[in-house]
Amino acid sequence: MIKKVLISAAGRGTRMLDLAKDKPKHLIETNGKPFLYYLLANLKEAGFKEIILVVGYKKEFMEEFLAKFNSEFNITLVNQFDILGEDRYGTACPLECVADMLKGESFLAVYGDNLYSVEDLKRLNIDDEYSYVAGLPHKNPENYGVLQTDENGFLKEIIEKPKEHVGNLINTGLYKFTPEIFDYLDKIELSPKGEYYLTDVINLLAKQDKVKAMDLKGIWLDFGKPDDIKKVEEYLNNNAKETN
Repeated sequence: MIKKVLISAAGRGTRMLDLAKDKPKHLIETNGKPFLYYLLANLKEAGFKEIILVVGYKKEFMEEFLAKFNSEFNITLVNQFDILGEDRYGTACPLECVADMLKGESFLAVYGDNLYSVEDLKRLNIDDEYSYVAGLPHKNPENYGVLQTDENGFLKEIIEKPKEHVGNLINTGLYKFTPEIFDYLDKIELSPKGEYYLTDVINLLAKQDKVKAMDLKGIWLDFGKPDDIKKVEEYLNNNAKETN
């Protein structure tokens, strides 16, 4: 069984506008607790025992969060800015920060601004030789990364925000990785936007037929924009048992 989870939470949360001006967006409160708390609670209920939380922006607030809630969760803080500096940016960076810590074992990887059902988190606890990407059918796939799979469920490629329709199964940012993911970190190139993308790493691994796609059965809530706060609160109010 997989016990460890990597949570990426170093970003500045610019889409949250002024709400994330003075603290990480992951700590914006919903129903009286920081959003991150609910993600951690679901991971714990799903059976994941050890959390590695990669932070950066306003890390002192993450330290305060840890001091308040670490009695409930087993969390290790890793400061991305201390390891890579503040000029190296992108979704692949948290992996770089934990390569030594997670070397030789499989783990779950999520973003700190996403919420998934306990059921789906349990379903992704698959201790085999493959990595997994969780997907979800969406009516507007052009706004996301779209998963291209073969008839056997193997991922062939993640196409970011395609201009033409290539499918409707989108990447939800929930992954199970084998240690092989680290072998491809130094093989990706800087994007035109000046970032290092995790999806580029996954695409390299997928070319070796080492990545499978899995459809989510439950919810996926993105906590990226001010409007998302109300959506999350409504979900929490209607699903108290799942996020208690």
